[in-house]
Amino acid sequence: TVAAEVRKQISGQYSGSPQLLKNLNIVGNISHHTTVPLTEAVDPVDLEDYLITHPLAVDSGPLRDLIEFPPDDIEVVYSPRDCRTLVSAVPEESEMDPHVRDCIRSYTEDWAIVIRKYHKLGTGFNPNTLDKQKERQKGLPKQVFESDEAPDGNNYQDEQDDLKRRSMSIDDTPRGSWACSIFDLKNSLPDALLPNLLDRTPNEEIDRQNDDQRKSNRHKELFGLHPSPDEEEPIERLSIPDVPKEHFGQRLLVKCLSLKFEIEIEPIFASLALYDVKEKKKISENFYFDLNSEQMKGLLRPHVPPAAITTLARSAIFSITYPSQDVFLVIKLEKVLQQGDIGECAEPYMIFKEADATKNKEKLEKLKSQADQFCQRLGKYRMPFAWTAIHLMNIVSSAGSLERDSTEVEISTGERKGSWSERRNSSIVGRRSLERTTSGDDSCNLTSFRPATLTVTNFFKQEGDRLSDEDLYKFLADMRRPSSVLRRLRPITAQLKIDISPAPENPHYCLTPELLQVKLYPDSRVRPTREILEFPARDVYVPNTTYR
Repeated sequence: TVAAEVRKQISGQYSGSPQLLKNLNIVGNISHHTTVPLTEAVDPVDLEDYLITHPLAVDSGPLRDLIEFPPDDIEVVYSPRDCRTLVSAVPEESEMDPHVRDCIRSYTEDWAIVIRKYHKLGTGFNPNTLDKQKERQKGLPKQVFESDEAPDGNNYQDEQDDLKRRSMSIDDTPRGSWACSIFDLKNSLPDALLPNLLDRTPNEEIDRQNDDQRKSNRHKELFGLHPSPDEEEPIERLSIPDVPKEHFGQRLLVKCLSLKFEIEIEPIFASLALYDVKEKKKISENFYFDLNSEQMKGLLRPHVPPAAITTLARSAIFSITYPSQDVFLVIKLEKVLQQGDIGECAEPYMIFKEADATKNKEKLEKLKSQADQFCQRLGKYRMPFAWTAIHLMNIVSSAGSLERDSTEVEISTGERKGSWSERRNSSIVGRRSLERTTSGDDSCNLTSFRPATLTVTNFFKQEGDRLSDEDLYKFLADMRRPSSVLRRLRPITAQLKIDISPAPENPHYCLTPELLQVKLYPDSRVRPTREILEFPARDVYVPNTTYR
């Protein structure tokens, strides 16, 4: 039969196929068929619309539960939204456009939580893991097939002897002949008889018997015995989401205790910030703190209004989402703007010593007089003065290696003489020698190290032509290796004491970056602790649930 005749015969039997009709150009009695062009995409059936227009029959058999959604599957509950602060950060809704008001309400409305009662029965919540498979298979008989059985030595030899005896009796009979088949048939064992094979049994009775046999010794989790899917290609992984909340990284509490120079002639202002050298990013906003004596503050009284309690904070909580060996705590000092170069303004702090105060009394009085004049004229303005940096993970790992609950560590940039590596090796001196731990994930944990009291003894004089962040990143990178760059910087002797410890979970007297009081704020007159806003080094994928 040629192919053309086959095609003609098939097209006659299945004349309703649009594709065959188009191929064969058959025009006939096809008025009741609708031809669909093969190039057009057919819209899928709207399942919901179909279910509404075609209601299910009341009795749709034993599989009805698989067709319909359970009426009690979904439940929606409303949970009140917690507010960390005593006063909401969201502005009042009185004078707003309606669409802005709706956006603002997304920060204040209660959470609508959808609870799915039967989700826990799905594979997303009960993944078919290898351990579960072994647990399910405990009571099952082991399936053994002929191909899996290894031949036993003795039985194998007996079978070979039996075959030899058989072959001797039919040596003269050619294989495949009629006589050989009769011989094989006589020597073969009969199959077990099938009882009631030819009895007349109603179909319903057969179905019932089959149903009973299926239910006997049936495993309660039959479909669960199927081998688990490859973990790299999961079909479905569902997890119940946590209630959205404000994101915080690992939190670090820094308390600034005192700042003292060899000579005290003018107010000095300090700020803290975190920098990531590898990412070349500043990863926190500035925390400004004032450790000046009342006498020094008095020099600026004409220019500085009475300080609000929120500006008097001397402790701050930093958040670090991605802690690493490249994070530095940078301390910058500023002074009142004064005539002359930065180097000239910093010169007295490098020359005069506290021990020589009586000998240099006249010179110090002259410097105080000049500083007083600049404070009166330019008290509103600041100029960069000095800076230093603390390698955060060195402190954390060193404090964690101590046995005592509190640690006192002195950090010094060392003398100008000698190599930077020697100074670095002797830069951290505590009550006992500190062993540096190797960098790794464990040493980057900021939640469990022991509190440490640091004394920073030397600052680098700020270079007038190196004020940018790019210059700072170079200096910070050089602090971790022997370098000639830092060796050229002249140190300013000072003494800054700070405490570094893991932040408590619910600190008292705490202010958000927007200066709102966090709950548990018993007394508004107490010096607060400031939360410092983080600028994460890399993206953080969390929903924006707080108004800032």
